[in-house]
Amino acid sequence: MTNNSVSPLIQVRNLHHTYTPEQGEPVVALRGVDLDVAEGEYVVILGHNGSGKSTLARHLNALLLPTQGEVLVDGLNTQTKSNWREIRTAVGMVFQMPDNQIVATIVEEDVAFGPENLGLPREEIIARVDASLAQVDMLPYRHRPPHQLSGGQKQRICIAGVLAMRPRVLVLDEATAMLDPEGRQEVLAVVRRLHREQGTTVVAITHLMDEAIEADRVIVMDEGRIALQGTPREVFAQADALDELHMAVPQITQLARALHRRRSGFPMDVLTVDEFVAATDVIVDVNVNVDDYVDVNDYVIVDDSAPLINVTHLTHDYMRGTPMQHRAVHDVSLDVRAGEILGLIGHTGSGKSTVIQHLNALLRPHGGEVIVLGQNTAAPNIDVKAIRRSVGLVFQFPEAQLFEQFVGDDIAYGPRNLKLSREEIRGRVKAAMEAVGLGFDAFKDRQTFQLSGGQMRRVAIAGVLALQPQVLVLDEPTAGLDPEAREQLFAQILALREQGMTLVIVSHNMEELARVCDRVCVIAEGRTVMLDTPRKVFSQVDRLRELGLNVPPVTDALQRLNLGTALTVEEALEKLMRHAK
Repeated sequence: MTNNSVSPLIQVRNLHHTYTPEQGEPVVALRGVDLDVAEGEYVVILGHNGSGKSTLARHLNALLLPTQGEVLVDGLNTQTKSNWREIRTAVGMVFQMPDNQIVATIVEEDVAFGPENLGLPREEIIARVDASLAQVDMLPYRHRPPHQLSGGQKQRICIAGVLAMRPRVLVLDEATAMLDPEGRQEVLAVVRRLHREQGTTVVAITHLMDEAIEADRVIVMDEGRIALQGTPREVFAQADALDELHMAVPQITQLARALHRRRSGFPMDVLTVDEFVAATDVIVDVNVNVDDYVDVNDYVIVDDSAPLINVTHLTHDYMRGTPMQHRAVHDVSLDVRAGEILGLIGHTGSGKSTVIQHLNALLRPHGGEVIVLGQNTAAPNIDVKAIRRSVGLVFQFPEAQLFEQFVGDDIAYGPRNLKLSREEIRGRVKAAMEAVGLGFDAFKDRQTFQLSGGQMRRVAIAGVLALQPQVLVLDEPTAGLDPEAREQLFAQILALREQGMTLVIVSHNMEELARVCDRVCVIAEGRTVMLDTPRKVFSQVDRLRELGLNVPPVTDALQRLNLGTALTVEEALEKLMRHAK
């Protein structure tokens, strides 16, 4: 794909960038980056939160300009203002937060915005809108208002809007972070097709290791510099170096490396489940009858008294009573038991986020029943304040919940509205900050806008914890975080459970839910289709895939080897070793 005989399409030379806020110290984001991207190349950029990935991406189409150095796109210098239109037509960018890109009130109008600004004929605009929406599987939603779509659906609309511009370079800044597995694969399939069939140059920024596997080149950034680069196999072979850079290797690669340490004949540079399964005949005898592994997590004893929350045959409509009315939830039933971690999974647009907004009466049922701590949320005289103090909800983009200038003030907002004493407010803020791993003295006077994405998320969670809820509901808590930040946040979430808190976690990350949940509820098309232990749910691989979901890679690998169900690398390794030749 790469033609090295011509000048690179994108040239980055000694690029430095420093943010200079009106208040606070300057922040150095890039420190002398040199990078060439050839026409037709597929490059993936990895790096921990704050490593400079997104800052670099914004330089590729002149959204940011160098503090020092230069960026050339097809020979055009981004610092020359007269070049900007041509550069931004050639380099299309899809951001992490879809709401930052949506400008119209109807989906097809939003996708048409770019081509209209190019002055194209109406027929050409219509053709581009149709083709772009079809590529991201969003044609049925063309007449919907974007605000009625889920986060993942909004992201597909943003990608369609960029595709309608017919760019030579497609830059994806965490563009799949909020998509379900099927939606993510659909988008990646579109990207791969554009790359292979149309020669589109792709620069993708991601924290999802499996998205880097099919790239021509992987670049790992750290502290504003390029720390590693090479083919995916070359980069992921450097597990120790990646660990030092707060990154990780794909889960199936972790299993291959662990198996290699036990059986040196097993290759440790495996990147996919297909490669892993093909390599197992070297050391594993799969022609055996397997008694499934017994996991104590299938038998966790939780409070068997009345559930804290009981949802029965819930239905909910948006735009009720208008021509735009549509049903988001058709028939959901679930319960939340004291002391458990309940996982909630489903494809994008399945109704998960709508359901959890019923758990603390932000939404009221249009049919069925929701009982929260003994109160029927459909009743007109319920104590809404009591429910919302007891059931805390952290939204899909928790950074949007921050509004105070200083961290301590933001976390103190809830307790202050409870009219607590100054001493009790301070105590609650300190306890909440420590619960999410933010030192009170180190962070209480920090300005919220200067925090990293992971730190902002912890502050948002701490703000809810300061209300001392019985139940904490987290909607995609780790989306967009680097591997180390995800691990830290999940460790803190598990610590809350040890302290007696009940947790409901909505996530598309099957590896995380398989590892920590007591039960998993699967929602599809606004209906409950499964509610059971992680082992029983994730053992139904084919059924989950029919629903647009997936299973952890190690689960997939062992099922394909007829070795039963494994949920973690450690468990999969144990099963493989029990059946080694």
